[in-house]
Amino acid sequence: MRILLTALVLLSTPVLAQPPPASAPTTERFIRQLVETRYFNSGRPTATSFTPDEQTLFFLRTREGSRTVVLHAFDTTTGQTREYLTAESLNAEARALQEPVRAAPRGLSSYALSEDGEKLLVGMSGKQYVVARASGKVTELKLGAGAMDVRFSPDATQVAYVRGHDVYRLDLATNTERAVTKGGTEDKSHGTPEFIATAEMMRFSGYWWSPDGKSLAYTESDTSGVEKLVVPDALNPEREGQRLAYPRAGKPNAQVRLGIIPVTGGKTTWVQWDAGKYPYLATVRWPAKGPLTVLVQNRAQTEELLLAVDPRTGSTRTLLVEKDDAWLTLHQTFPHWLADGSGFLWYTERNGASELELRDATGKLVRSLVPPDAGFYDLVGYVEQDGTVYFSGGTASEERYVWRLSPGGKPTRVTAERPALEQAKLSKRGGFLALSSEGPRRMKNTTVLKADGTRVGELPSLAKVPTLQPRIEVRHVGKERYPTSLVRPRDAKPGVKLPVIVDIYGGPGMAMVYQSMMQHLTDQWLADQGFIVVKLDGRGVSPTADAKLRKPKYDWPRQILDEQVAALRALAAEVPEMDLSRVGITGASNGGYMSALAVLTRPDVFKAAVAVSSVTDWRDYDSHLTERFFGLPDEQPQAYEQASLLTHVKAGKPMGKLLVVHGTADDNVLFFQALKLSDALFRAGQPHELLPLSGMGHMVFDPVLAERLWEETARYFHAHL
Repeated sequence: MRILLTALVLLSTPVLAQPPPASAPTTERFIRQLVETRYFNSGRPTATSFTPDEQTLFFLRTREGSRTVVLHAFDTTTGQTREYLTAESLNAEARALQEPVRAAPRGLSSYALSEDGEKLLVGMSGKQYVVARASGKVTELKLGAGAMDVRFSPDATQVAYVRGHDVYRLDLATNTERAVTKGGTEDKSHGTPEFIATAEMMRFSGYWWSPDGKSLAYTESDTSGVEKLVVPDALNPEREGQRLAYPRAGKPNAQVRLGIIPVTGGKTTWVQWDAGKYPYLATVRWPAKGPLTVLVQNRAQTEELLLAVDPRTGSTRTLLVEKDDAWLTLHQTFPHWLADGSGFLWYTERNGASELELRDATGKLVRSLVPPDAGFYDLVGYVEQDGTVYFSGGTASEERYVWRLSPGGKPTRVTAERPALEQAKLSKRGGFLALSSEGPRRMKNTTVLKADGTRVGELPSLAKVPTLQPRIEVRHVGKERYPTSLVRPRDAKPGVKLPVIVDIYGGPGMAMVYQSMMQHLTDQWLADQGFIVVKLDGRGVSPTADAKLRKPKYDWPRQILDEQVAALRALAAEVPEMDLSRVGITGASNGGYMSALAVLTRPDVFKAAVAVSSVTDWRDYDSHLTERFFGLPDEQPQAYEQASLLTHVKAGKPMGKLLVVHGTADDNVLFFQALKLSDALFRAGQPHELLPLSGMGHMVFDPVLAERLWEETARYFHAHL
């Protein structure tokens, strides 16, 4: 074993088995520029919001040559854009500075539009401001330090927020605050989502306003019984490490309950459901009309209840039950209640694939809106007046489009451009779309369209054009028609064989192959070092694939790796320049795990791997995701044993070359997972390398470290391929 320190690359005399060709195109500092510009997205419009009258589309964007974020307004009548709100207009002392490229964005950090469109809630430098659009009056809110998750009440006369483990509200007329909940502690917090809610359920809030603004629903998350893990600061041992309530697979989770309390404080009414059978509070909705609604799941995530809550008593009634033999897919867009409370839209996979349903207020099915064969991905909007649905999706996993579907009709594309990845927002009245689109030869742009597809204008971007243009080849290969993408060196010569690197993620149902320039930028950089870089998807990534392929369980790592090998060989049959005697594999997070698994179990195919931020033993990862795919450890011990990398580490057993890379401050996949793997390999006499990224978390955002890591990745593959 060799440990490579991040302070310097400790390869005193690196041996490059096959140095890059002298004529290879240079992309000096490209990786550093990639991270500094957030993959060339700095300067692009983000966070779009239509006003209720559809006259204005707000968005955030940095100024030219600056990291200062400004709120802009696009006029849907004229198609013109103007700066609407700046740091200077909020605070006379705030100045837009010309920041170094590596500095964090300055100026506005967030904004939200009130439901009536008359006020803006704006965040800047840790403070919150309310701006009255008609008068331009700016009010700095007296929230106190550490306020989080600040949100308007439905009538925008108040805001609520969380501070110090309790929920507060502030009256905007008097700018005075009042505690809503009391007694919150680190182990029993009020109004904040627990670890797995944010990490896996995609539920990022722990409180919800009542429609009349007189009450709040909030979570109480009791983590006193959850195992506490410490993430130490390895470079600063005098500092106390970060203490996490981290529920590992099979171990106790946070105990979460939902309470309803007047905004003036007082007695909490607790919502009643069978929390023993359904411990996961996955989703909460409190619509303008219709009941307070909660979605709760069993721990196996094979059964869930959608419940309507009586806020006065906390009693519940069941609107619907969903079951799945493998697992239920959480979709936080749903339930989507109609404005008049007469029913809601619901996402289901009950009939074999993703489907959008309309249900009445009792939960009874009215009709299917988007059928399972349409490849539904997400809801863009629903026009209640005529029942028209706008959604993103499609049947090809590598493309995604925005579709319009009228009652009784068939889905039709809103635009004609292809291939592309599209997403959109629909104005509340359904008259306009803000459609973002990217493709294999272009970065993302946002166009404003009328609902019929007529172009109104484009939101102006100031983003830099990537200095490196990927040359992407997307193919469907083999009799199984595996989706694949391939990037060659820009100076590649026909017929000349090159080593191959597989870029992988490999989670169940997770695609890697997309018609996207942005998602192939690092692939092209790596290819230009003298490799053919490929992405490979199995049959299960298709949105209309058989459920057993889309949702493999228990033995899924082997199944997915087998399909990677099959797709690799099928692609090589069409691309003779791919040298299958020299194949490497790399990825991060689940891709790191799959990379390490590949060289441990299939060294006949994969000769070298760079595994970044990898799980080693799934019993050490969080409960919600892990148990979804493997079941409970006590009930499925063989699944966990077979999936653990440690199982496949044996003295004398052939394996490929392995570089393990991990951030020492990773609070998702903790650093000790890398140490466990390295220790097992060392004890088994298996040579490998360990690169700890000091102070880094699950992802590398430091431009210098990112640059060094990619250089080391290329060096490693040159040395071993």
